[in-house]
Amino acid sequence: MKSFRTKVGPFAERPYYKLSDIENICNDELRKVDLLPSEPSPIRIERFIEKRFRIFPSYEDLPEGVLGCIKFGTKGVEEIKISKFLSEDGDKVSERRINTTLAHEAGHGLLHAHLFVLGLPSQSLFENEVVNTPTILCREGAVTGIGGKSNYDGRWWEFQANRAMGALLLPRFLVQKSTETFLVSRGAMGIKTIEAKNRESVIKTLVDAFDVNPAVARIRIDEMYFRDNKNQLTF
Repeated sequence: MKSFRTKVGPFAERPYYKLSDIENICNDELRKVDLLPSEPSPIRIERFIEKRFRIFPSYEDLPEGVLGCIKFGTKGVEEIKISKFLSEDGDKVSERRINTTLAHEAGHGLLHAHLFVLGLPSQSLFENEVVNTPTILCREGAVTGIGGKSNYDGRWWEFQANRAMGALLLPRFLVQKSTETFLVSRGAMGIKTIEAKNRESVIKTLVDAFDVNPAVARIRIDEMYFRDNKNQLTF
């Protein structure tokens, strides 16, 4: 994993991960704790956090607009907090929102803990707030799939955590198993994609198989398969 100096964000250095690197890291970490299924099924993300980081996520009152936060120490992840408001309804939608936030925080833990261990944060991780502990606070909109934008806004650490979130909740090889009957080949190179007319059916398939919210499934599909436009691949 490479890194380079940056003035953008809370860290003095920015790690560089290819998307394939993030996929491999997440698969390896799930496998190490025996939580990577062989067939499409929900990922036990809270259990993953307990086994991988040896902590139990807590549900607490957090500042308005904050979905979760992760605290680091010299040995790595020390604490993960999730906003209590995410669990207030107690239904399937709430459960999926919690899992999305947990996976986002786990992504920070897997990809960014070393920055704290090395003492690399260069400024407060709370926007316009003073804090005394090394913490990443994730606001609504930073966690993809929960009431916010999915477009990249320059916060590379959140972009990376969201990519890890997708890889943790929807491992690529399992998504491929779930979608193989929908795939078609396009162009001279036979690039696999999903026809526009079937895209919503595929999203529903992933929602049911992995127990994730539709926004997360949609983003994952967009990452893995370009939007089918036959004109794009004609010469």
